[in-house]
Amino acid sequence: MIATAKPRPMLSMAKRRAITGYLFISPWIIGFLAFTLFPIVAVFLLSFSKYGVFDKPRWIGLTNYAKMFTGDRLFGIALGNTLYYVLVSVPLHVAAGFLLAMGLNAKIRGVTLYRTLFYVPAIVPSVAGTLLFVWLFQPRIGLVNWFLSLFGVKGINWLGRPEWAKPAIIIMSMWRVGGGMIVYLAGLQSIPEHLYEAAEIDGANSWQKFWNVTVPMMTPTIFFNLVMGLINSFQVFETAYIATGGGPLNATLFYLLHLYNEGFQDFGMGYASALAWFLFIIILLLTLLLFRSGQSWVHYEAEGR
Repeated sequence: MIATAKPRPMLSMAKRRAITGYLFISPWIIGFLAFTLFPIVAVFLLSFSKYGVFDKPRWIGLTNYAKMFTGDRLFGIALGNTLYYVLVSVPLHVAAGFLLAMGLNAKIRGVTLYRTLFYVPAIVPSVAGTLLFVWLFQPRIGLVNWFLSLFGVKGINWLGRPEWAKPAIIIMSMWRVGGGMIVYLAGLQSIPEHLYEAAEIDGANSWQKFWNVTVPMMTPTIFFNLVMGLINSFQVFETAYIATGGGPLNATLFYLLHLYNEGFQDFGMGYASALAWFLFIIILLLTLLLFRSGQSWVHYEAEGR
């Protein structure tokens, strides 16, 4: 008798689709493993070592974290400056972006042009925008002080005095509020029109429609911009690095700038890695806290709240 080979079972349609899908996303998976996950793990391990770029890492345990809280005078200053920036800039960005989107959601002539003009600054490179504001904030020839002089306000040394440096950096950040505005605008245009019509039938005025229809329907969009604003604000770097270098008197020494100085100027990569992980933990905890609080005030239409 001649033995015949058994035919191999055919792959099911579901398995073939799964394999095809993994093949298509394999470039992203490889990139994530090589350029995201591996650096994260490497930084975590380096945070427990003494590493100066030009020498081999040497394991020192929790020494870097102990230095952070007991031996680094600038750590508390940098963290305090960053918290100040976050607490002031994030609410301003959320409120300004939302109000701007409300205005640009109106059916007026040329509204498309206005939307473009307000959005363009969000895609201008941060270096170019910062250099522009450095010129605008010049004490003697800057347009900001010239405008204030029209109201009798004497020239302010915005970037040269500690009490004005952080407000100046926050004002610079408002230049890019158009990015959040676009997200709010998309959310406003997705609100069903019949909700406003029903409110009008019930006798609601403009304020009541805003408070009882617009705001509840926009809470998911507000929540998204709040989370993204929180994460981005903790990572403020370019503006302070270019405009002030952390001065004057460390008034704009933000956390990420301090991390950069430790790692790339003093070549303390091990300690810089510990600073990076501490920042990651802060952002993670605050983001989780926001998600927890969002359960009580974020209303999704599908949930019927």
